[in-house]
Amino acid sequence: MRGVTRYDSTGRTYARTRRSDPRIGARIEHALRGMSSVADIGAGTGSYEPQRTVVAIDPSLVMLGQRPPGSAPAIQGVAERLPLQSVSVDAALAVLTVHHWHDLAGGLAEMRRVARRRLVILTWDPAVFAEFWLLREYLPAAAETDGLLAVPMDELIALLGEVTVTPVPVPHDCADGFGGAFWRRPQAYLSPVNRAGMSMLALTPEAELSEGLSRLRADLASGAWAERHRDLLLRTELDLGYRLLTVDL
Repeated sequence: MRGVTRYDSTGRTYARTRRSDPRIGARIEHALRGMSSVADIGAGTGSYEPQRTVVAIDPSLVMLGQRPPGSAPAIQGVAERLPLQSVSVDAALAVLTVHHWHDLAGGLAEMRRVARRRLVILTWDPAVFAEFWLLREYLPAAAETDGLLAVPMDELIALLGEVTVTPVPVPHDCADGFGGAFWRRPQAYLSPVNRAGMSMLALTPEAELSEGLSRLRADLASGAWAERHRDLLLRTELDLGYRLLTVDL
């Protein structure tokens, strides 16, 4: 399911729905402390791109075309064949992208080749995310899609070697509309525009989501969802399995 140009069809709304959340951005910035030059791999529209980014690389022209003015120079390319010289940047960054790479080991090897000092990867642990109420209670078809997309954490760690893994909890008012962003705002999952920016939903046939979304809509109207998840309404952040992986070279 990892296609090179998938975002040409699924990434058209990213500029509207996938804005950086400053709290998550601060964690990425902390992981990149001391790095004076960064290559953003699978950069897309440029979310979470630090100011020290000297080049952004993405296979999708649709995504690159949504980058705002003033963004780092962008090149169309794939992680498995980075159009960069070896040891040409201090750090290579990959934000919520490794699950779309055709050759995970090859892409990680390329990140190591171009970076002098550090690799930083934001991804998620599918074993944790599988327990998310949206998938468990309403959208089993999306859970299957996510299972096919996701990179198991043990596989990723085995490829990276010595790595620091840091949990990245999702704020209750997260500004970025990724898959787990609306854990305390369930009505947002009823929006087709929001769903279009989430791979697990955008890549699942609408017919396989409709029954679960109808049940969610009914449970929100009746108050059943709020009653069942009243503990969530008191929380300001939630660990849904998002992880920041840092490797010093």
